[in-house]
Amino acid sequence: MKLAKFLVAIISLSFLLSLSSFAQETEMTEEEWEAEMTRLTGQKQALTSEIETLKKDIENLNTVKAGLQDPEQCIDELYALVGATRSDVDNFRNAVNELDGKIKRKEAPKADRQADLNALKMNKISALPEFFDKVHNKMQKALDEWIDAPPVINYKVVKGDHLWGIARKKEHYGNGFAWPVIYKANRDKIKNPDLIYPDQEFSIPPLTQEEKDKYEKLRANYKPAPVQ
Repeated sequence: MKLAKFLVAIISLSFLLSLSSFAQETEMTEEEWEAEMTRLTGQKQALTSEIETLKKDIENLNTVKAGLQDPEQCIDELYALVGATRSDVDNFRNAVNELDGKIKRKEAPKADRQADLNALKMNKISALPEFFDKVHNKMQKALDEWIDAPPVINYKVVKGDHLWGIARKKEHYGNGFAWPVIYKANRDKIKNPDLIYPDQEFSIPPLTQEEKDKYEKLRANYKPAPVQ
C-alpha cells in the first residue's frame, strides 16, 4: 500500500510539473490548451489504472505468500514419509558418498561394493528425491561398468617349456607372439629368453588391450616359411 501511494504522488507531481512547464514555455491558443489538457488527463487516467492493477497484483502476491508453508517444515514432513529424521538422512547421505567414492576408485572386491549398494537400495530413505537417481541408477551403472582386471598368473616351468609355448597356452594368452610380455615381466629370472629351466616360476601378467591388438596383428600377418 505504501508503494501505491508513493506512485500516485509521483504521477500527480509529474502531471502538475508537466502542465506548469508546458504553460510557462509555450504560448498556446485556447484550443491548444484544451487539447493538451485532454491528453494529459488521459495519460493520468492510464497511469492511475495501471496503479490499480499493480495494487491487485500485490494483494494477490501477499495472499500467495501467506499460504506458503515453512520450507523447513516441508522438509521434516518429507522425511517423515520415509520414517526418517534429519539425523537419519545425514547418516544415509554420508554412507552414499562413502560408497560412491569406493565405487569410483574401484576398491575391490566388487561383490562387496554391490552388497553395500543393495543395502542402500533397501533403505526407504533412498526413495527421497535427493538420493533416488544416484542410488538406484547412477551408482548401479558405475558398478555394472566396473570390469575387474584379470589377475596375474603364477606359472612353474616344466621340462620342454619355452616362452613361445607358455604364451601360446589358452589359459595364458593363446598367442605365442606375446612371449615378450612374459620375458619383460620376469627379467630378473630370465637372462636369455631362449634359455629357461624347469621349476622356474614366472609371473604371467594380463595383456592390455593395446598389447592384445599388437600381437593379434602379428599373428594374423605371419606367413610361415615354405617347406623345402
